[in-house]
Amino acid sequence: MIQNVSISLYWGCHPDDLWLGSAPRDLSAWLTSHPPHLSALLPGLLVGTLDVVLDSSARVAPYRILHQTQDSQVYWTVACGSSRKEITKHWEWLENNLLQTLSIFDNEEDITTFVKGKIHGIIAEENKNLQPQGDEDPGKFKEAELKMRKQFGMPEGEKLVNYYSCSYWKGRVPRQGWLYLTVNHLCFYSFLLGKEVSLVVQWVDVTRLEKNATLLFPESIRVDTRDQELFFSMFLNISETFKLMEQLANLAMRQLLDNKGFLEDKALPRPIRPHRNISALKRDLDARAKNECYRATFRLPRDERLDGHTSCTLWTPFNKLHIPGQMFISNNYICFASKEEDACHLIIPLREVTIVEKADSSSVLPSPLSISTKSKMTFLFANLKDRDFLVQRISDFLQKTPSKHPGGRKASVADPAPESLPASQEVPELPTSPSSPLSGYQNFSAQEVPTASQGLLKVFQRNSPMEDLGAKGAKEKMKEESWNIHFFEYGRGMCMYRTAKTRELVLKGIPESLRGELWLLFSGAWNEMVTHPGYYAELVEKSMGKYSLATEEIERDLHRSMPEHPAFQNELGIAALRRVLTAYAFRNPTIGYCQAMNIVTSVLLLYGSEEEAFWLLVALCERMLPDYYDTRVVGALVDQGIFEELTRDVLPRLSEKMQDLGVISSISLSWFLTLFLSVMPFESAVVIVDCFFYEGIKVILQVALAVLDANMEQLLGCSDEGEAMTVLGRYLDNVINKQSVSPPIPHLHALLTSGDDPPEEVDIFDLLKVSYEKFSNLRADDIEQMRFKQRLKVIQSLEDTAKRSVVRAIPGDIGFSIEELEDLYMVFKAKHLASQYWGSSHTAAILRDPSLPYLEQYRIDAGQFQELFASLTPWACGSHTPVLAGRMFRLLDQNKDSLINFKEFVTGMSGMYHGDLTEKLKALYKLHLPPALSPEEAESALEATHYFTEDSSSEEVQSQEEREGSGNEDVQEKRGEEKGTSPPDYRHYLRMWAKEKEAQKETIKDLPKMNQEQFIELCKTLYNMFSEDPMEQDLYHAIATVASLLLRIGEVGKKFSTRTGRKPRDGAHSGDHNSTTEEDELPAPEPHQDPIRELQPPAAGDPQAKAGGDTHLGKAPQESQMVVEGGSGEGQLLSDDETKDDISMSSYSVVSTGSLQCEDLADDTVLVGGEARSPTATSRTGGTVDTDWCISFEQILASILTESVLVNFFEKRVDIGLKIKDQKKVERQFSTSSDHEQSGVLG
Repeated sequence: MIQNVSISLYWGCHPDDLWLGSAPRDLSAWLTSHPPHLSALLPGLLVGTLDVVLDSSARVAPYRILHQTQDSQVYWTVACGSSRKEITKHWEWLENNLLQTLSIFDNEEDITTFVKGKIHGIIAEENKNLQPQGDEDPGKFKEAELKMRKQFGMPEGEKLVNYYSCSYWKGRVPRQGWLYLTVNHLCFYSFLLGKEVSLVVQWVDVTRLEKNATLLFPESIRVDTRDQELFFSMFLNISETFKLMEQLANLAMRQLLDNKGFLEDKALPRPIRPHRNISALKRDLDARAKNECYRATFRLPRDERLDGHTSCTLWTPFNKLHIPGQMFISNNYICFASKEEDACHLIIPLREVTIVEKADSSSVLPSPLSISTKSKMTFLFANLKDRDFLVQRISDFLQKTPSKHPGGRKASVADPAPESLPASQEVPELPTSPSSPLSGYQNFSAQEVPTASQGLLKVFQRNSPMEDLGAKGAKEKMKEESWNIHFFEYGRGMCMYRTAKTRELVLKGIPESLRGELWLLFSGAWNEMVTHPGYYAELVEKSMGKYSLATEEIERDLHRSMPEHPAFQNELGIAALRRVLTAYAFRNPTIGYCQAMNIVTSVLLLYGSEEEAFWLLVALCERMLPDYYDTRVVGALVDQGIFEELTRDVLPRLSEKMQDLGVISSISLSWFLTLFLSVMPFESAVVIVDCFFYEGIKVILQVALAVLDANMEQLLGCSDEGEAMTVLGRYLDNVINKQSVSPPIPHLHALLTSGDDPPEEVDIFDLLKVSYEKFSNLRADDIEQMRFKQRLKVIQSLEDTAKRSVVRAIPGDIGFSIEELEDLYMVFKAKHLASQYWGSSHTAAILRDPSLPYLEQYRIDAGQFQELFASLTPWACGSHTPVLAGRMFRLLDQNKDSLINFKEFVTGMSGMYHGDLTEKLKALYKLHLPPALSPEEAESALEATHYFTEDSSSEEVQSQEEREGSGNEDVQEKRGEEKGTSPPDYRHYLRMWAKEKEAQKETIKDLPKMNQEQFIELCKTLYNMFSEDPMEQDLYHAIATVASLLLRIGEVGKKFSTRTGRKPRDGAHSGDHNSTTEEDELPAPEPHQDPIRELQPPAAGDPQAKAGGDTHLGKAPQESQMVVEGGSGEGQLLSDDETKDDISMSSYSVVSTGSLQCEDLADDTVLVGGEARSPTATSRTGGTVDTDWCISFEQILASILTESVLVNFFEKRVDIGLKIKDQKKVERQFSTSSDHEQSGVLG
C-alpha cells in the first residue's frame, strides 16, 4: 500500500516529479534519466516557496508522483518519497492496483475523479487504522497528529492537544511554521526557502513561560529552558495558545511535584458534534480549567464537576433588585455569581433543595425559575435562555442526590441557635469522642462535655457573663447582633447571600460564638463534612496505633502547639490534637504531617469540634493552601515568590533593600505557613484567619505588604538581616486586639527589644483597614497567574537542588566530571519520566516517592537501563548489547529490588569509561560471572554459584560480597531498610560509616575464577564488541590467539587440580594453586571437544556468528567429563611438545603469577583465526562443557597484554559527552534543529 501519501494542490511542479498521466511504464529508466541531484536549484526553491504558502511545514519530497488532467495546469500529488527505493515501491503498487483500471475510462475528467477518490480512500483507511478505537478527534486533527508523530519521531502514546500556525524567531528572522502542543512536549517545525527548523522542548524543562510585547517581538510568547530562550509570535489567537501552554506546563510541574502524570478525564461529557479542529484532549483541558475556577470561586469539594453555566438574573430580596450574573450547575450544587464582583454570590446545595418550579413568564420577569430549600428560603432566577433544558438537568441531578444522610443528620446549617455551632445543634447522632487508647480523654472527668462535641475554647473559658466584661462585652454583643440581623436579611447557613455587606462584617471581626460556624461555611468544609458522615470517626479508628514517620513527628510537636493556651496544657486538648493530625496523615500520606500544621490545627480545635477541625484542615491543606504542607513546602515558596514580586511592584524602594539583606525569604515562610499565628498574638492573628477563610490567600499577601509598608523607614535604615528581623518581630509582637473578650494569652514569640522606648501598639483592625485601602487591588485570577509563574521557578529550582545533591553524593573517584555527571543525571531522569509519559508499565514510575532522599527518587528498571546502556556504552555489541545490558543491571542491582538509582547507574558507566586496561577488563570479567550471568543464560553458572557458596570460607564470602562491584558501600544499608520500619541499632550505622571511610580497593586476586562456559560467553561478547570496529579483522585474529592460549592454560591447570583428593568439581575451582604442586605423574592431556571453534572469527556471510548472543551450551553429564580421544589434528588444542610435564608446569606457573611473557608460548600457540570452519563446527547442540576447567582473571589479563591491538582497543578514550548529546536528542531533552542550522538558537 502507498505509504505517507497526501493530496495537495500545486500550481507548479518539481523537476523530479513524475506525472501519472504521461510517465513511461519503466519507472527505473525515467528516474535514471531524471536524477534529482542534477535538477536546477532555483525551480526547487520556487516550488518550496509555493508549497510553504499552502503549508509552512511541507518540505518538498525529492521524489513525487503527480496526476495531471490533460490541458490543465493543476497537478495532484499521488505519492511522495524521500528515496528512490520508496518511490519505486509506490509506483509498483500503482502499476498493480491502479494503472490497469484507468484504461477502461474514456474521459480524462473521469480518470482524475477516480484517481482522487481512490487515493483519498487509501488515506482515510490508513488514518483509520492508525487511530485508536473510540477516538472522537476530527479527521483534520488526526492528520495533523500523524504528521507530528512522523516529523518528530514521537511514539503513539504521545497525544497531540492542539496545533497553531505561528512564527519562531531565529535571531531577527521569523520562521513561519506550525507549533504542535502535545501532552509532554512543545514542538515546532518550519521549512522555508530550503531552510529547515525543527524544535522539541519537554514541558518539564520549561523554566519560564510568559506572554509579552516588546519592540523586537510584537505580542509574542516566550519559552525559556535552562539552555535557551525561544520566542513565538504571529498567532491568530495568542491568548488561547498561551492559556493552553500554561495548562500543559502546569501539568508537567505537577508531575515533577507529586509524580502524577496526565490522565484523560473519561467522565467528561462528549459533545454531540465535535468541533472540526478541537481534539478531545483540548476539550478535556478546557473543562478542567473551568472546573478548577468554579470550585475555587465557590469553595466546593475537589470532585465537583461543572455541568454548564448560563446568564440569568437573581432577585435579591434584601435590596429588591434583579442582579445580572451567571448561574452554574454541577452534580451537587447550583451557584450564582454576579457580574459585579461584590454584588452577590450564592451557593445552593442540591441536598437542600425541596422544590424547583417554572413560574409564569411576563414582560417584567421573562422565563423565571423558582428554587425552594429546606430552610424555607426561595430563590427566584429569571431571563434564562433555555429554561426547560435547565430544569431537566436540575431534575436529573436531584434524582441522583441522596435525600437523607445516614444517621439522621440535619442537612442544613440554617437556623442554628445564635450561640451554637452548626455541628452541635442538639444532634445526638453526631460522633462524640472516638474511642482511642492514644488519648487520656476517658480519664478526664472535670468536664461533662466530651472534646468531640464543641470547641475547646468553650470548655476552658470561664463562663463569665458578657455584662462583666464591660466595654469589650458590649462590643461583642453588638457584633453578635449585627450578624443576627445579617442572617435575618441574607439567610443563614450554606444558602446565605454573600455580598459586600458580609465582607464588611467579617472585617469588623467575627464574634467568638459564631467563629467556628462561619469558618466552616466560608471555607466550604461544611459541605464535605455533611456529605461524609462518620468518615472522621472511621479514620481515627483505622489510624489508631499505627506507627509511621508522621506519627513520630506529630508526637514530638504536640506539646509545642500553643503551650501558652490552657486548652493545650492538659491531656484533653493534646489528645484531640493528636487524633486530628494523625487522622489527616492517614487520609493523605502524600502530605502526612508538616511542621506548622500543629499550630494551625490547635487554633481550629479551639473554635470547633474534632470533626469540624479535621474538615477545616482538609479545606486548608487540599484547597485553600495547595502544596503548602508537602515535604518541600512548595506552595508556601510559591506564594513567597508572589510576595517578593508584589513588593517589587508596590514597594520598589524597599524591595531592593530587602533583597540585599535577604530578609523576605527568611520572614515570609513562617507568615504564610501559620497564617501569622506563630508571629503575632493569638487574639490578633485569629482575626486575620477570619478574613482568610472568607477571602483566601489575598488577605495574607495584603497584610504582609502592609507590615512592610508600616516599617519601611526603619527597614531602609537596617544594616543587616538580624536588625531587619528585629524590627519586624517587635512590630508583630505589638499588634493587639482591643476588642477580644478572651483572657489575654501570653505570646511566646521572642519579645525583641533594643533598649529603646517600648514599641507603639498597633490595633489589628487598623492594620487590616490599611491593608485593604492600599493593597486591595489584588484579584484571585491575578494571584493564580502569578502562582503559575512562580511555580515554574520554584519547582525547577528544587529540581536543580536535587541534581546538585545527587551529584555531590557520587564518590570523587568515579571518573566523570561534574558537568558530565549533571548531564548523565538529566538523561537518567528523562528516562524515568518517559515511562510515565507514554503509559508504560514500568515499576519505576509507580515506586517513585518524592519524600525519599534525592538519590532514591528517580530509579529505573531493567528495560529502561537497557535503552540507556545501548545508547551510552562504549562497548557496542550489536544484537548482543541487550544481553550485556541485562548482565550489567543484575550486577548493579545489589539489593535485588529490580531498580537501580543514579549512583549505581554511574558506577556501571564509570567501569566502562574510566580506569586503565585492568579496571575495564575487570568490569567486563564480572559481567560473565554470577550474579551478572544468570542461570538462564548459561546453565553451568548455577553450578558455579553453588560451588562458590559451598567451598569458600565465611570470611571469603563476606569479603567477596563487600568488594564485588564498585559503589556498593550502601548495600547493607539498603538491605536494612527492607527489613521493616523498626529503627536499626545505631552501631549498624557506625559500622557503615566506618566502612565507607575505609579505602577499599578491590584487587585482581579477589576475583573468583571463571569456568569454561563463562569463558566462552566472555569470548562471544568480545567477538560482538569488535564487529563494528575499524580494526575488526586484527582484533578477531588477536582474540582467537588469546582464546586458544587460555583454553590450553585451563586444560593444563586442570591436571594439577585433579589429584587433590576432592571431588573433581570442587578441585576444578580451587583457589589454592599451591595445593596442586605434588610430584605426581601427570597423564598426557586428552584432546578436548573443540570449544575454540566457537571462538573463531565469523566467516564471510555468517551473520549469526557476529550477532551470536548467549547460546545455551550443552551440559555434559557428570560421567562424561573425560572427552573422546582421537580428535583430528585441527581439533587438537595442544601440540605434542605440550604434553611434557615440565613445559606444562612452567607454562602454568608463569601464567598463574600474572607475568606471562609473549615469547614463552609463542612457538606453541595455535593460530586458528584464519581457518575455515568445518560443517560440524557450526552447531554446538551436542557439545559438552568441561566443568573442571577454570581460568583466573590474572591469566586472562596477562594473555590480553600480549596482543597490542587488544590493549589499544581497551585503552582507547571515548567521549561520553557526544553520546549524551545523542541520547538527549532521542529523549527530546532539548530542542534540536537540522544539521545545517546548528549555529545557535538565536542566530
